[in-house]
Amino acid sequence: MNTLQAFLIAIIEGLTEYLPVSSTAHMVFLSSYFGIQEDDFVKLFQVSIQFGAILAVVALYWKKFFDFSKFNFYLKLFCAVIPALVLGKLFDDKIEAVLGNPIPIAIVLILGGVVLLFIDNYFKNPTVLKEEDISIKKAVTIGFWQCLAMMPGTSRSAASIIGGMQQGLSRHAAAEFSFFLAVPTMMAVTCYSVFLKTYESSQMKGYELILKSDQNIQLFIIGNIVAFIVAIIAIKFFIEIIKKYGFKPWGWYRIIVGIFLLIYFSYFK
Repeated sequence: MNTLQAFLIAIIEGLTEYLPVSSTAHMVFLSSYFGIQEDDFVKLFQVSIQFGAILAVVALYWKKFFDFSKFNFYLKLFCAVIPALVLGKLFDDKIEAVLGNPIPIAIVLILGGVVLLFIDNYFKNPTVLKEEDISIKKAVTIGFWQCLAMMPGTSRSAASIIGGMQQGLSRHAAAEFSFFLAVPTMMAVTCYSVFLKTYESSQMKGYELILKSDQNIQLFIIGNIVAFIVAIIAIKFFIEIIKKYGFKPWGWYRIIVGIFLLIYFSYFK
């Protein structure tokens, strides 16, 4: 993977991480299109640049994250992230195995798009309009919904937003809570991938792979900076879109991209 390829993957990560369109599906396609070898560092890179996307949420909502007088906010995030931490650890190897097969990813992308076409009509009468009104029970339930995203192609954002709306949140409140929940979830995944996980081919920890060469260090830094900048733009753009048009545009986008990927990987790869 060269610098240009890392730059483009980071743009895709920043654009798609908080949109309900599956960043995994987009990065799998981009990596395949450029013929990037799926070595241990590439796998690590695709996960570790989530750190830049995490910082984008913290930067945009810094008043929320650094208001230490609101203990209940942190408690809700802590409780909501537990299901993903437990199940993610249990199914880590199976998830990585699916990442090597783009066909099921494309199918899940399409199915998720169909759901988004109808979600606005199905959840018409929200009762929770802001984060302060989300109970611990609702937060944990949304956390379990988020676990559906362990199937690559689902989209963590889509799963948690749908879960939020199912729990009575407005689409704006569901989207924002999805952003908040992403911070501890993705931070945990990133820290595990960088500091704890031993990669099978190289038998090295993530940080050892990063420090293995100056090029790897440079790609890691560039990737996170690009993901940070692009994610800030994407989050602001997404909020405006759902306010005006709801989730239907994202549903059609997922279906179109999913069909394209299904054809591409079935007949051209």
